[in-house]
Amino acid sequence: MLKNYFKTAFRSLSRNRNYTIINIGGLAVGIAVCMMIFIIIQYQTSFDNFHAKKDRIYRVLTEYHHAEDATIAYGKDVPYPMPEGLKMAFPQVEQVAPIFASHDDQLLIPGDNGTTVKTFKEGKGVFFTEPSFFKMFDYPLLAGSYESLKEPNNVLLTKEMAEKYFGDWKTAIGKAIKLEVGGHLFEHGTEVLKVSGILATIPANTDFQLKVVVAYGSGFTGSIIAKSTDWEDRTNAGFGCYIMLPSGISVDNFNQQLRAYSTKVQSPENKDSHIIQPLTAVHYDTQTGNYSNKTISQELLNVLWLIAAFILLIACVNFINLSTAQAVNRAKEVGVRKVLGSNKSQLKIQFITETFLIVTSAVILATVLTVLALPYVNQLLELSLSFNILSNPAVILFLLTVTIVVTALAGFYPSIVLSRFNPVSALKSKLTVNTAKGISLRRGLVVFQFIIAQALIIGTLIIVRQMSFFMGQPLGFDKDAIINVPFRVDSLRISRLDYLQNKLLQVNGVQAVSFSSNTPVEDGNDTWSTFKFDHAIKEEDFKVITKFADTGYVPAYKLQLVAGRNLQRSAYTREFLVNESLVKSLGFKKPEDILNKEISIWGDKIKCPVVGVLMDFNDRSFRNDLAPLLITTNVTMYSQAGIKLATTNMSATLQSVKKVWEQTFPNFVYEYKFLDDKIENFYKQESQLSDLYKIFAVIAILLSCLGLYGLASFMAVQRIKEVGIRKVLGATAGSIIYLFSKEFILLISIAFVIATPIAWYFMNNWLQDYAYRINISWWLFAGGGLVAIIIALATISFQAIKAAMANPVKSLRTE
Repeated sequence: MLKNYFKTAFRSLSRNRNYTIINIGGLAVGIAVCMMIFIIIQYQTSFDNFHAKKDRIYRVLTEYHHAEDATIAYGKDVPYPMPEGLKMAFPQVEQVAPIFASHDDQLLIPGDNGTTVKTFKEGKGVFFTEPSFFKMFDYPLLAGSYESLKEPNNVLLTKEMAEKYFGDWKTAIGKAIKLEVGGHLFEHGTEVLKVSGILATIPANTDFQLKVVVAYGSGFTGSIIAKSTDWEDRTNAGFGCYIMLPSGISVDNFNQQLRAYSTKVQSPENKDSHIIQPLTAVHYDTQTGNYSNKTISQELLNVLWLIAAFILLIACVNFINLSTAQAVNRAKEVGVRKVLGSNKSQLKIQFITETFLIVTSAVILATVLTVLALPYVNQLLELSLSFNILSNPAVILFLLTVTIVVTALAGFYPSIVLSRFNPVSALKSKLTVNTAKGISLRRGLVVFQFIIAQALIIGTLIIVRQMSFFMGQPLGFDKDAIINVPFRVDSLRISRLDYLQNKLLQVNGVQAVSFSSNTPVEDGNDTWSTFKFDHAIKEEDFKVITKFADTGYVPAYKLQLVAGRNLQRSAYTREFLVNESLVKSLGFKKPEDILNKEISIWGDKIKCPVVGVLMDFNDRSFRNDLAPLLITTNVTMYSQAGIKLATTNMSATLQSVKKVWEQTFPNFVYEYKFLDDKIENFYKQESQLSDLYKIFAVIAILLSCLGLYGLASFMAVQRIKEVGIRKVLGATAGSIIYLFSKEFILLISIAFVIATPIAWYFMNNWLQDYAYRINISWWLFAGGGLVAIIIALATISFQAIKAAMANPVKSLRTE
């Protein structure tokens, strides 16, 4: 019996090839999108889930209290004494691991005679930590020992890094590496790090993308961080702390104790405190970030789930509309089956079987589409997604669930409609609009489809508009044709900076050169400092961003002075430039009023007068408001060069700059990045989100158009005699086309009215994350509605024209 159901279903589908192909194609696209989103979400939710003790691992956060606007912000950086303080004050904590993440580090591989034979540069991946880190986190060793990190100047390399540096990881143990980090070469190159262990390949789904792991207490972390006992010592964005708590301990209770401890060890003026955050929340904390700089919000994951569900529903709605549109064509078949003894249950099973075959074929095609699309998605989102059904039980379960759910959703209603036909009416070809019930439901489904499609179109338009606003918004400084070259200073390089600057300025096409700690705009890499103003005893209740730059900084980036003068040439900190936001925060009405007032930072270690006020410029991404800012000279803090280039013959200029740089610093790996590319990178996630929305909007529209095609086909069949009568009575082809089109325009208009407030609500909430944002204009909604109407009219025009051009004699002929 079951075999007969499948045989009959296969014959029916083969006979109606166009209907079958459209249904399978529509469902396959919907299932493929759903599967792709499932793979993305599965990957994102797997971050650091492989650690056996993940439920007991926590990150210590600094809780910054901004008194000026009563807001609270969080940072992953902690005071230098925090790890040792936690060990002493909280004996119940099982493990405490300090961690310092460096960046733009240079690694020198010495030969047998001690001279450098290879030089490498790592932008990220160099970490300083203790063996306790590996007692919490599961990163397997191929050789060596974690305990070697107890002794300074030992280093663990990943297998890939060992092969990169030495050729064969098996021979790397015991080899030497010199590392430039924190602005210093360890012991001026006289001491080296010894490779004491090889780590296995680090998984892609971890926020600790380890490459080089140095013993905590080596170099910078030993001479400055580990020895610091000053809780007011400025924190470093790369310095953090992780702890592991015993099972069953209350996080809220521990946070209360930690806040109390912070108040005890810090100065009374310091209102900041500290809390712990579960490891399971770190990857989703888009505000605080992490060491990989790859985060995704739970809200975005929820939106992706909704999009997957809606697109799958759209595909199912298409199937329902196309199936019921075919109902009249299959009416005689149903009548004959009933006359020959088939009951409703048997007919329902028959049509459910057909649906199952279509869904199964669609799942197979969707799997192929997913495999083909995965490399593109990996490139677009910069992920490491893989699709292997046999090794991923979750994907198998997902596909089985989708097959069952879609079969039930898409096949249930058409099977009821088809099985209810009256055999007498069906055999006499008297099925009409009145007898084929459910057209109101079909219209409702089309409205539902276009609500989703138009909401996605409007959302995409708003995201694209916001992105254009980012890129076109004046920053307050010059970002065009400026390259930034990172470097590390030591006494030798400091002595050569003037020479380098002069040689670069002699290069044809180089217009300006400046050395600084940061570019004018950063996204989380700035240093925040507490400060005292005008000989005050207490610190101000807000912090300032501190940048270190030479006298060429202002002209190179074309910053505008509104009062006072530029900094004078000095190797150390002598004077301050401030911005207008700092002037306003201190209560001054005119920029001139702050000139010659004294500011002290870093616990009164630096005291200098204000000599100039800069016009406000955007020192962070447009997610943030303008911040109070200090700029001062200090050659030991410089970590990059800003080089302004002429726009003509830029390629030759870049080659000349590289040549000068490598001649001046022969053992240094020269790399550069254009400033405008760096700024564009701040909004990478928004750009990726925009691309995803475009793809989803196009797919939603295409699937919705299939649904429209189904309903138009249904109406053309149902109203064939009506159209014939109208033509006999003198109706023109244009009026017939209008007759068909006006109903669909009405349905899409209803969808537009419903979609508009939904899209406005969600996109307005999304825009609240940005201090600088567009106003949602009416034309964005009107544009989305107009696009939907044009596409819909193009879709139904074929059926409308076909009905209008049909011979009325044939349509009115009766048997």
